[in-house]
Amino acid sequence: MAMTAHSTGRLPESSSSCRQAVMPARHSEGEQRYRPCSLSMNGCRREGVAVPVGICETRTLPAVSAPESAVSELKSAISALVDADPPPSTSGIIRLQVPIRQRADAIVWLHAQHPLPRCYFSARSHPSLSVPLSLRDGNGRRFLSSEDEDVVSVAGVGSAVFFHGSDPFSLDDWRCIKRFLSKDCPLIRAYGGIRFDPRTNVSPEWKNFGSFYFVVPQVEFDELEESSMLALNIAWDNTLLWTWQKAINGVQATMNQIAPCFCRLRNLFPGTAIIGFNHVPTKASWDISVKKALQIIKRRNSELVKVVLARCSRYATDTSIDPVSLLACLKVEGQNAYQFFIQPPDAPAFIGNTPEKLFHRKYSNITSEALAGTRARGLTKVEDLQIGQDLLSSPKDNNEFTIVRESIRRKMEITCNEVLVEPSKALRKLPRVQHLSAELSGTLRNEDDEFDILTCLHPSPAVCGLPTEEARQFIEENEMFDRGMYAGPVGWFGGRESEFAVGIRSALVGKGVGTLVYAGAGIVEGTNSSLEWDELDLKASQFTKLFQHEVPRACYQEMNTGSVN
Repeated sequence: MAMTAHSTGRLPESSSSCRQAVMPARHSEGEQRYRPCSLSMNGCRREGVAVPVGICETRTLPAVSAPESAVSELKSAISALVDADPPPSTSGIIRLQVPIRQRADAIVWLHAQHPLPRCYFSARSHPSLSVPLSLRDGNGRRFLSSEDEDVVSVAGVGSAVFFHGSDPFSLDDWRCIKRFLSKDCPLIRAYGGIRFDPRTNVSPEWKNFGSFYFVVPQVEFDELEESSMLALNIAWDNTLLWTWQKAINGVQATMNQIAPCFCRLRNLFPGTAIIGFNHVPTKASWDISVKKALQIIKRRNSELVKVVLARCSRYATDTSIDPVSLLACLKVEGQNAYQFFIQPPDAPAFIGNTPEKLFHRKYSNITSEALAGTRARGLTKVEDLQIGQDLLSSPKDNNEFTIVRESIRRKMEITCNEVLVEPSKALRKLPRVQHLSAELSGTLRNEDDEFDILTCLHPSPAVCGLPTEEARQFIEENEMFDRGMYAGPVGWFGGRESEFAVGIRSALVGKGVGTLVYAGAGIVEGTNSSLEWDELDLKASQFTKLFQHEVPRACYQEMNTGSVN
């Protein structure tokens, strides 16, 4: 069987530890369970624990015409590896990938799969990359090349290796993830998220997410611009007592559960309706918290200038909600937004349709953005333009937006060379709402500063407040629910690049919690408590409209972003 392989470069050697890098456990009678086990990255207690794994390779099998053929190819490749001698290295990660000559929807593939954990990440829309003539066939069609074709979305199941801890995400944890990643294997990635505030108590619904949770999937489906790819990842480390043979056995068990065929999703929520709900906080408690925040903000010697308060709404529906189907519905409205799905073993799914980028890194280049201020979309072009102009001219929203933008600029300047802001203020138009936004870019002084840019930018004033610590403390003392990963970083780490969004416009779905929808609003001088409560309803409406099975409100749908100096 013909393959092409790419070996990796190496990260600098450094001493580090990580609380858990856990492999899936197999059980008898054909049952596949995933559970945190006692093996951990720092279990060996030795120097050089964060040294990169000995082997990091991507092996490309011949292209096929359909996804079901890709499953057969991968199963044959695994069988060949079972019969072959194990790799010479005591640790490593190998990706086997089969190009598919048609584009298929990754979220539809995920809907057909059942092994846990599961993950999904879809990037915001962006311009297509140009493709060299050498990568096209005689008819001008593009040959698949993962290094030249943008990944639109990725869905994954199973765990080749995952990283999970109860303490705050640290530099050591980041290094332990990075030891499995390489610039030469850009599609080997760790997907996951981090709690908004790891210092607060964890409520039962968020227990299995820990302080952070990242996973390199065992099997993943990559949706590309004009084609697709089915891949599997095999990870092993003898020092963690997870041998090559155990890794092969684990991925074989997962592949045996993969559904080779999948169809388009139809009638995702036929007649689904809300039969009950409750908000935490209630409107009365919300008014009290907002009043208290404003009193502190207005004090002569107070440092607090903004705090973001949130609401958790539990909805009961007349039929059970499938989280993948719900995310697929959100994706229909997801222009100019990220979609994400994180589901650890024995946990509900954390899903979202967030417009806000935390940062994107490609090599040393960093981009981020400021997002603040919210208005509904108009029913007509004229009304939509008028609402947008009202937002642009609002002193209260301009104040809130400027706080966010300048804070992000100052934080980026800590780890980046010259930081550019362009445009300085613009309208970001989404299907139901519009926001003020600004784009920021810079260059990391060192690629290893990626961890620093993550910890500097999170939490931003858009989801926490300013100053950060004063706002965080107010949230901890006054909010009556656990945010979990709501408003935390969600995304992925890779060898060449990484991308994280802010986990807003999100919900926790299934596993006995029902559907918990999260939304927040910024409190600054001039805030009206009732108007901010209405804003929470507006932000949550992308979920509630689906539950009620109503025809979506016909908003004016021009998505161009216009800049204002």
